[in-house]
Amino acid sequence: MKEKYTNAKDFLGKEVEVTIDRTLGSKHPKHGFVYLLNYGYIEGTMSPDGEELDAYVVGSFDPIEKFQGKVIAYIHRTNDDDDKLVVAPIGKDYSDEQIIALTEFQERFFHSVIVRN
Repeated sequence: MKEKYTNAKDFLGKEVEVTIDRTLGSKHPKHGFVYLLNYGYIEGTMSPDGEELDAYVVGSFDPIEKFQGKVIAYIHRTNDDDDKLVVAPIGKDYSDEQIIALTEFQERFFHSVIVRN
């Protein structure tokens, strides 16, 4: 039986709450790089990696535990099956170039494209 995975595309333009499990300035538990953004997940979702759908929070400059915002894009990894939502404060937008620069600390290990509506 095939599992029902959450499609990142379904979240484009939607308001979501991100639960932060890797705060700004924390270190990745296995790979040791530092998170330059708050990074978390959307509760009640499921990605192909067996974990919740991940999300980068842009536009928040302090370590936080939860974030309410709007999904402005998602990062589709072409060599991995783990898409990442990009969540910004309501009314704020970031260009593809800004998203690439802000997420480079982790996304540099993957081939990916920015997807929008």
